[in-house]
Amino acid sequence: MKSKLKHVLILGGSSDIGIEVVKYFLKNGWNVTAHYNKNSKKLKNLTNKFTSLKLVFLNFNTINNSNYKKNFLKKFNNNYDSIINLIGYIDNKNFYNTKLEDIIKSIVINGLIPLLIIQNIIPYMIKRKFGRILNCSSIGIKYGGGNNTYNYSLSKHTSEFIPNVYRDWAKKNVYINNLRIGVTNTKIHKNILNKNIKSRIKLIPAGRMAQPYEISKLIYYLSSTENTFCTGETFNISGGE
Repeated sequence: MKSKLKHVLILGGSSDIGIEVVKYFLKNGWNVTAHYNKNSKKLKNLTNKFTSLKLVFLNFNTINNSNYKKNFLKKFNNNYDSIINLIGYIDNKNFYNTKLEDIIKSIVINGLIPLLIIQNIIPYMIKRKFGRILNCSSIGIKYGGGNNTYNYSLSKHTSEFIPNVYRDWAKKNVYINNLRIGVTNTKIHKNILNKNIKSRIKLIPAGRMAQPYEISKLIYYLSSTENTFCTGETFNISGGE
């Protein structure tokens, strides 16, 4: 069933999973604001097909304490019924070669800036008595991260922190959840140093990687009007891991 033209903000909309999520919401009648930080031909091609898609460029690495409010107010309005955090910055650092500035950068980009965006929009969701928020995390958290994704996994762990005020939000029909995503057939794995994807797949009980479209269906359910009761939860979609 198509929605009544509600409005979703997708952070990290140019990723392989992000593109599928954008398409899924558009096909189901949502207005979509898709954030990206690199040139995305796929996203721009979609704007030719859907007038309900708006693109927002913003590099989270350029945001600091003195300008983040200005950037939020300038780049994002507050009229969102759903927020999906798909930000996935990876620096290829392992536990032994990471530095303080590396840890801070990953946590700020993947966790803290999305949290501040959510903080800014929550009052408007509460006022309208509807809101759906989803932080997309990583199954790697269960295993301490990969060999060269220590900071990525640590920052995703940070993004999963749900403030206890979510209980008050729930009374106003504003729900927040986490989704730990398993190994998926996306280009992000090619950017991770020394990753043997064939060996990694052997650890998955289902015996294969997920496809981005499969992930987008669950994201849509948790982040749309179809989710009528789930909040404060952490879900896995990882082929049994």
